[in-house]
Amino acid sequence: MEIFSNFTSTFPTFLLTGIPGLESVHAWVSIPFCCLYAIALSGNSMILFAIITQHSLHEPMYYFLSMLSAADLGLTISTMSTTLAILWFNAREISLDSCITQMFFLHGFTFIESGVLVAMAFDRLVAICNPLRYTAILTNSRIIQMGLFIISRTVILIVPLLLLLKPLSFCKANILSHSYCYHPDVIKLACSDTRANNICGLIDLILTTGVDTPCIVLSYILIIRSVLRMASPKERHKVFSTCVSHVGAVAIFYIPMISLSLVHRYGRSAPKVVHSMMANVYLLLPPVLNPVIYSVKAKQIRKAILSLLLTK
Repeated sequence: MEIFSNFTSTFPTFLLTGIPGLESVHAWVSIPFCCLYAIALSGNSMILFAIITQHSLHEPMYYFLSMLSAADLGLTISTMSTTLAILWFNAREISLDSCITQMFFLHGFTFIESGVLVAMAFDRLVAICNPLRYTAILTNSRIIQMGLFIISRTVILIVPLLLLLKPLSFCKANILSHSYCYHPDVIKLACSDTRANNICGLIDLILTTGVDTPCIVLSYILIIRSVLRMASPKERHKVFSTCVSHVGAVAIFYIPMISLSLVHRYGRSAPKVVHSMMANVYLLLPPVLNPVIYSVKAKQIRKAILSLLLTK
């Protein structure tokens, strides 16, 4: 009956969802989740520590990588507490204020990661198309300005989106589809007018994914055009190989995000377990795989991490 106690409530309590159909084995399901969280936290922390402590990594490319790792750490931490609380203790209840707080960090770090991927694409564009002016263009002060712009854009876009949730009334069974609060999921449960919320969400989507994706695509069109002009196949291969890590990071970030959005919009008839698995892949895949990709493909990062691990 607790599910239906929130009718026409302005300050509801939401119920988060674990893995539908596997409630009886949540304790066992938590084991792979714990392993993935451990990989994400340790991998990104190690990259951050390596870049901070190793003077040889104090270059624009690695500064942007440190921003990516920081965003991945934020994404992991923002959802880890509620997910593990459900799997270990079946602690599903979350208040609207706590939900808004979690969404601020969850969607905020998502916006930041999207912006950092654009900055990394610009870094590769300058390094390949204008290598002689690389250090003159990407100075430390300019990198700081880019970082501040990414954070400012995130705060300006996310705060109105979340403040618009406060006046809403919720009169449905307040069961969320995931183990964390996700804005489109919360909006579906409101029984008051959500047109302003939907318009604000659309504006945020256009000003983040709608701007960032074309910028990344344009950067790689210019990079490919520049590389194809090179005479030596060996040189072309060498230049392309410097972009592989970034292309991988872009793919594992945007593909799950777009897939989850499509499932929410068009896959309402899909089994609940599909929604749950897509939601967890969307959040766990980038933080887990980004350190692996950059450790394998970036020789200097690999050397720095090995030197840290082997230092007595």
